[in-house]
Amino acid sequence: MSLSPAFLDELRARTTLSAIIAPSVKLTKAGREYKACCPFHQEKTPSFTINDEKGFYHCFGCGAHGDAIRFLTDARGLPFMDAVRELAGKAGLDVPAPDPKMRESQEKSAGLYDVMTAAQRWFADQLAGIDGAAARDYLAGRGIDAAATARFGIGFAPDHRGKLKAALASFGEDKLVESGMLIRPDNNKPTYDRFRGRLMIPIRDPRGRMIAFGGRILGPGEPKYLNSPDTPLFDKGRTLYNLDLASPASRKTGRVIVVEGYMDVIGLDRAGIAEVVAPNGTALTEAQLERIWRLEPAPLLCFDGDAAGQKASIRAATRALPHLAPDKTLRFVALPAGQDPDDVVREGGKPAIEALLAAAEPLVERLWRHEVEAAPLDTPEARAGLRQRLVDHAATIADPNVRSLYRDEWLRRFDALVRPQAASRGPFTHRTPWKKNKDGRFVPPPPPASQAARAIGAGGIGRDIARALVFGHALYPEAIGDHVEALAALPIVDPPAARIRDRMVDLTMAGEVLDRGALATILTSEDMAAPWRAVSKGGEIGFSFTQRECDPDSARRDLGLAIEALVSRIDLDAAFAEAQRRLADGDDDAFYEQLRLHELREALKDRLASLAGND
Repeated sequence: MSLSPAFLDELRARTTLSAIIAPSVKLTKAGREYKACCPFHQEKTPSFTINDEKGFYHCFGCGAHGDAIRFLTDARGLPFMDAVRELAGKAGLDVPAPDPKMRESQEKSAGLYDVMTAAQRWFADQLAGIDGAAARDYLAGRGIDAAATARFGIGFAPDHRGKLKAALASFGEDKLVESGMLIRPDNNKPTYDRFRGRLMIPIRDPRGRMIAFGGRILGPGEPKYLNSPDTPLFDKGRTLYNLDLASPASRKTGRVIVVEGYMDVIGLDRAGIAEVVAPNGTALTEAQLERIWRLEPAPLLCFDGDAAGQKASIRAATRALPHLAPDKTLRFVALPAGQDPDDVVREGGKPAIEALLAAAEPLVERLWRHEVEAAPLDTPEARAGLRQRLVDHAATIADPNVRSLYRDEWLRRFDALVRPQAASRGPFTHRTPWKKNKDGRFVPPPPPASQAARAIGAGGIGRDIARALVFGHALYPEAIGDHVEALAALPIVDPPAARIRDRMVDLTMAGEVLDRGALATILTSEDMAAPWRAVSKGGEIGFSFTQRECDPDSARRDLGLAIEALVSRIDLDAAFAEAQRRLADGDDDAFYEQLRLHELREALKDRLASLAGND
């Protein structure tokens, strides 16, 4: 439904912003404005201002800014239209009537809220009655007392096909079916109660209205949990359990915790941790992530410590990757094997769970650990596969800055894992025995005389790529120290490019601090002038780092990516040679491995080609 700008302007004009914010934040008068500690981030010195005349708030600490509608959507998690209706009710305005279909839908929804509220009350009465004895015993065994039962509206559905149907008969069967409380068979048989013999946990919307139920079976049987179907009130993939209670709690604590199930939410709440939500029996969806990010830019995912919980964590991580941004990420809490959050609370209380929450892993670490532990890394093929998976993960991130930093971080860790000596060295220190030859030039230790090393040494790097790479390092010499040993070891067979590369490596290894001007003076000297003129033609290839006016950080990053792509050829060629050997020995699977490695080598070519499009 669309609202006219004139109506929204009138709504804002009739709304006193400070009165909307005051119930959530303690305000202090400051001249013609109000000040407060920001509700969107933790702070001790007030930097949050409210200007009633202009009708907006602004935080000078975190940048939060908006009007009354924005405050209700961001601070309380209300949908836009719910925020408008709440403000209109306070201002004495009627929200413009929707079209006939929308009006019919709203009227129908209003009636369904009444059905769900009545159902929750009836379930609560059954829990307190004779039929609810087993359910009460179950709750007592889980440590859920009367206060928690009332706070979450927990009830019980008797194991009978028609008790709820009879109790709520005044609403009519059609509404009971539409609300999901009754099932209507396709064979024209009588309708019957959906929930039977289950502990009933109400699911509420952000305004606290009953919209659905989760039913837990008390004895053996499947499914363990039965949720309401999607209805006009309930969209399972967009709804978060306990959001109505977690939203105000998160504003006080500055965090949001996501757990797998209803009992985990209730268990943490029992321990005094109220800022907890859960998906409704499904994997965390993009829509649910967006709702969580409205409350907190780095929510904590605290899934079970079993295999299923770990799989759910990785699914959430990969689902979040495309949406990551400077203000959107995830953190992951590692629970003891086989335990869920409620187990931790019951065994160790609040201190036990707080200790685990404090040690949460960032998303970049969680995915790295998952991929490294996925399979042994005892062959070149396995190591090449790990590297490719990491690169593929990073490529899914839409934000270019976050994507680049994730890729850099994972590849740095990969180098430390598979080439620990080289990765541990800084730009000007080295542990391997670099020595001077008779001409006084530093040379790296010889590489292993493997078939792959000999192959790449014989083939070398193409002249155009080699000259572009060397020319780029001459334009941005601060990048040389980032990967001096990798640069020195590259098999450059073009004589001018190799000579310029060797001179730059010598200067760097000798501890020279190089800038573009100083290096240009050296490279245009009499003994280097001829190779430099040849290499300068590398600027004709359109890499970012061959452009003199490129942003230095971008050039430095792309130089690193180009070096990484070329170095990866060594690993892939070694793996390809090993696959050839295995094929010659009669291993038929090696043929398919060669096909896979060929695809990876083609991907490396594409990566270099993409860098050539960054000018």
